[in-house]
Amino acid sequence: MSLDPVQVRKGQDPMPNTCPPASNGDSKASWEDSKDIHENMASTKKPKSGPVRRTRKVEGGIFFPKPENAVTIAVSSRVMFRTEKEQKVFEEQGIEEYLRYQMEHENEPFAPGPAFPFVKALETVNNRLRELYPESEELFDIVLVTYNHAHVGVRLINTINHHNLFIERFVMTGGSSPIGYLKAWHTNLYLSADAEKVQEALAEGIAAATMFMSEKQIEVSETQLRVAFDGDAVLFSDESERIFKAHGLDKFFEHERENENTLLDHGPLKGFLELLGKLQKKFYAKGHRLDCPIRTYLVTARSAASSGIRALKTLRAWGLEIDEALFLAGAPKGPMLEKIRPHIYFDDQMFHVEGAAEMGAIAAHVPYGIAQKFPRKKSTNTA
Repeated sequence: MSLDPVQVRKGQDPMPNTCPPASNGDSKASWEDSKDIHENMASTKKPKSGPVRRTRKVEGGIFFPKPENAVTIAVSSRVMFRTEKEQKVFEEQGIEEYLRYQMEHENEPFAPGPAFPFVKALETVNNRLRELYPESEELFDIVLVTYNHAHVGVRLINTINHHNLFIERFVMTGGSSPIGYLKAWHTNLYLSADAEKVQEALAEGIAAATMFMSEKQIEVSETQLRVAFDGDAVLFSDESERIFKAHGLDKFFEHERENENTLLDHGPLKGFLELLGKLQKKFYAKGHRLDCPIRTYLVTARSAASSGIRALKTLRAWGLEIDEALFLAGAPKGPMLEKIRPHIYFDDQMFHVEGAAEMGAIAAHVPYGIAQKFPRKKSTNTA
């Protein structure tokens, strides 16, 4: 198994706020070092005449939730769609030929990327919410974010229409940083292929994760959004993980037993889980607990008896329900994720992200906490 090499490359140079014009503009790396970008092959299939895109009229206008009322998900075009062929044109022929190519092929839709199933599942939830709460603005709101030139926007719009997606909000920055725009949109989650920008978003208090293209991808539910979270350094702070890294497993267990009634501090994805829980309760209030279209999972390397109780007490004190909790006591997460089939799984360690990808599960890396300084290596022991 291999992930998109631009995502797992080490030692990426920090990227500036602005970029030179000789770029295809799809990522920060592309503005400084085009060889570090690896996008995926675009489809050459002509758009079909499909069903009319879903909109809802309110007093004669199309209904869009206000950003402050919605759960805003910002998604990079690089993880939403696959554009490897276009990147090759840019690298071999330069920016002008790249723009010309995009305009000449603007009626050919991009193929789905790793975030595509997640976004489709968000729209499924929105449809159910609109049925139950026709006037509510508590919906998922998708914002497509790209470093690209505005000329490429035509092809992106055609692609969105081809796939019958309800995405009306775009940010095409022409090479500048999107972080300020994410804050203006009240972004609750940012998904990108650019690890540096994800780290910048996290530093600004925005939940964010890096997504990857993997060699295989399992089928996911079309009727239920499934989101899985690691515990430490994702939902919780990295406090306990620091003890483990510094003093080992025995000291970690001792620390957790001594502090089982002390709440863990929050991690970068706690707020997103809270928002999912809030939407779940809207379904419960209408009698749809058993067929709720949102399901959440905790998938943690913690062991249940030795260190799980503190995690569960923390979630309970926060008022958060988690539908399923898997305490694996250090066992591989990939096989469990293969069974869960999440639309996205968040973990702070690339070791687990790669393990999930090997099983075809969609995983995203949260570059937060002590594990970023001491990454775990895969064992080379084949015995």
